[in-house]
Amino acid sequence: MTIRTRTDVLLLARFCAFLFFYGIGHFGLIGADEPRYAQVAHEMLERRDWITPVLGGHAWLEKPPLYYWQAMLAYSLLGVSETTARLPSAVDATLLVIAIYFFFLRFRRGVEVDAALMTASCAGVVGFARAASMDMGLTAAFGVAMLAWWAWRESESRIYLGIFYACLALGTLAKGPVAPALAVIVIVLFAAATREWKLLVRSVWLPGVLLFCAIALPWYIAVQVRNPQFFREFILEHNLARFSTDLYHHRQPFWYYLPVMALALAPWTIFAIAAFVDLLRNWAQRTSTSGDPDLDLQFNLFACCWLVVPVAFFSISQSKLPGYILPAVPAGAVLIANYLRRHLESAAPASKWLAVSHALVASAPIVPALLIVYLITEHRLPAGRPMLSALGVAFVLCAGVAITLTSRLKLRMLRFVTLIPVVLVVAAALKLGSPAIDQTLSSRPLAAELASVETRKLPLAVCGVSRELEYGLNFYRNQTVARYEAGSVPAAEHLLVTPASWRETVARSTSGRRVSFLGHYSAQDVDYYWVAAKP
Repeated sequence: MTIRTRTDVLLLARFCAFLFFYGIGHFGLIGADEPRYAQVAHEMLERRDWITPVLGGHAWLEKPPLYYWQAMLAYSLLGVSETTARLPSAVDATLLVIAIYFFFLRFRRGVEVDAALMTASCAGVVGFARAASMDMGLTAAFGVAMLAWWAWRESESRIYLGIFYACLALGTLAKGPVAPALAVIVIVLFAAATREWKLLVRSVWLPGVLLFCAIALPWYIAVQVRNPQFFREFILEHNLARFSTDLYHHRQPFWYYLPVMALALAPWTIFAIAAFVDLLRNWAQRTSTSGDPDLDLQFNLFACCWLVVPVAFFSISQSKLPGYILPAVPAGAVLIANYLRRHLESAAPASKWLAVSHALVASAPIVPALLIVYLITEHRLPAGRPMLSALGVAFVLCAGVAITLTSRLKLRMLRFVTLIPVVLVVAAALKLGSPAIDQTLSSRPLAAELASVETRKLPLAVCGVSRELEYGLNFYRNQTVARYEAGSVPAAEHLLVTPASWRETVARSTSGRRVSFLGHYSAQDVDYYWVAAKP
């Protein structure tokens, strides 16, 4: 490793440490998925069971095990917490960034640092790298697989083809058969666009297929043997039914992923559009002249296929969530980096429309970041001085980025001037927003209040609260949470959490039992009670 490479890796390590790891425990687990996945890993660790995912003492077969295994390892080394629950995603994102750096260093030298930092700073990558979920694991595995496939195509080295199959196997363990399915569609689409149908046959390499099977299949076989319902629950319900029907009530319009992708690629969205348009123009020119596309143009086409396929595939799905198209985000960064590589030597500065548009997109997020407390607590942006101050900061950033990109420095400063607002946005959101996020969106403070009012750990029940609160309490108290509405009213003495507006329902459900009001958690407007055992 050269001195230059060591310097680059150190730079990437610092940015990854800040963007992915810094402050990941500043607020508790939020949403329904984060605490649920974290608790599944916790229960598996307690049972010393690396095969069957378990939630509340029962098999929970919705997802494959890769995230659980990573979280179990983190728990074993560092203890159980929201920080360790989120570490797997942060590590996966870092590995993806490093892989992109070394790929460009080997095959597209000159913008390797730009490509890696563009990937690291995309809003979708930063957000999911800080979440306890399966999406970043799939994205990292799929991204490395795509890079390895192209590396094999360009170099003919079977080592890269082996990495391709191994990473697809890890993607299958991360989120199921969607990883190889997307890879097949991307490669078929690219082969069709370039009319290189032999690529399909050459890509099917028997040792690679055996490697894929050796990595991916043992867990699938073992979990099916232990849990005969696995195929029905995982394959039929949580893959096929989730894709073909709105089984879990995540219906969105067909065009839903277009704005989602635009946000996920921020602050690089404008350059992604420019790179996409540039590719289409070059491809049309090459087609009109009946010339064979050069390798660089083919690489751009491959990155475009990688970008478009997940978006198109999940747009067809009847169930849509933002994380589904995360595997497409690294492709956008790769496409932009190669676009930048071709234009760095241009004598002209960036066009004004491109510079100004990029400056607006890059600086705009500072406004919600500075006003994040209002957004979380009041669900709106404030008027008056706070808004004017935030807009003033955004204007200064926007002007600085635009002037730099249209100066004689041209695009060479693109990475530097864009990362300044990215760092400021992440720092402001963490510094200003963490307390409000913790209080209003996480169960961590409520779990601490419940622990402070009990002399011994009691069973816990909820009535009328959100799934997010229920699963959060499940994780932070590490106990099964009963739900009154489901007919699960504990006969023993227990604590009860319910919205303040449900007091009459609580009175009816606990008729004949002593009930003591213990407190009110105002940030989420819930009461908590002590309920005596049935007489």
